[in-house]
Amino acid sequence: MILRNVLGMSAAALIVIASSAAFADGDAKKGAKVFKKCKACHTVDAGGKNKVGPNMHGLFGRTSGTTEGFKYSDAMKAAAIVWDETTINDYIKDPKGYIPKNKMAFKGIKKDKHRANLIAYLKEATQ
Repeated sequence: MILRNVLGMSAAALIVIASSAAFADGDAKKGAKVFKKCKACHTVDAGGKNKVGPNMHGLFGRTSGTTEGFKYSDAMKAAAIVWDETTINDYIKDPKGYIPKNKMAFKGIKKDKHRANLIAYLKEATQ
């Protein structure tokens, strides 16, 4: 029983390490180009205004639905997701699938590499 628990925990750790490595491979410069799709609705600067979507500054570690001054959908507020590399990746892959009934009209970014690049950019631009 103990061996099975140890093996299960080891497998879970490997999955986390592998997914972290995938995000580490992102290229922030290329991610800035991917972000052009997002610029119509989002800003990343400290003190930047909310547009159709919320300002993204301070995104990592923030709970969904909590940007001051932005009117979120009930679905986004109720999700109470803490944004990190994994949750951002899953959300931008399929926003409506990840949080049904949220207001974001964007269909998502399907290519893994583009999402990794965007996340690398967001890590730099929103800190």
